[in-house]
Amino acid sequence: MTCPLCTAPDTPLIETPVPGGPEGASVHICTLCADEIASAAPAPDHFRVLASTMWSEDPAIQVLAARILARLETDWARDLADQLYLDDETRAWADNVPQDSAHRDSNGQPLSQGDTVVLIKDLPVKGAGFTAKRGTAVHKISLVQDNPAHIEGRVEGQRIVILTAFVKRR
Repeated sequence: MTCPLCTAPDTPLIETPVPGGPEGASVHICTLCADEIASAAPAPDHFRVLASTMWSEDPAIQVLAARILARLETDWARDLADQLYLDDETRAWADNVPQDSAHRDSNGQPLSQGDTVVLIKDLPVKGAGFTAKRGTAVHKISLVQDNPAHIEGRVEGQRIVILTAFVKRR
């Protein structure tokens, strides 16, 4: 498949959440783009192709392009960001960059809405009558806003509250 951000041909794509907008919004991009987005200082040369891909019809791609251009500290990136037209709803999504939460996994890594975590310990689930086994992946977690030690997720079809001390981010 071709990466919709960098147009790298014949590369495996991974699902990457695009937070701050519609629930569950995500795009499938190459691992190199995902790594560059996650890095503190993305490589400007990797994203020069945004001059054409920022015009994608997929709003999630437009949001990623706008956010990347805003982070790049080059003249060409500022020029492209000025040229990029987004409708009001998409612009609000692009500007709604989620703040780093106080939620941290057992290794101290920050957790975000929609992340996937893995249980690091068998956890008896009170009231449900089962034990969530170590190694179980919990997809699309929700953060408990008033308690940074708690997250919510679905295990064996049940929505449960999980202590962040018993998970690690995947």
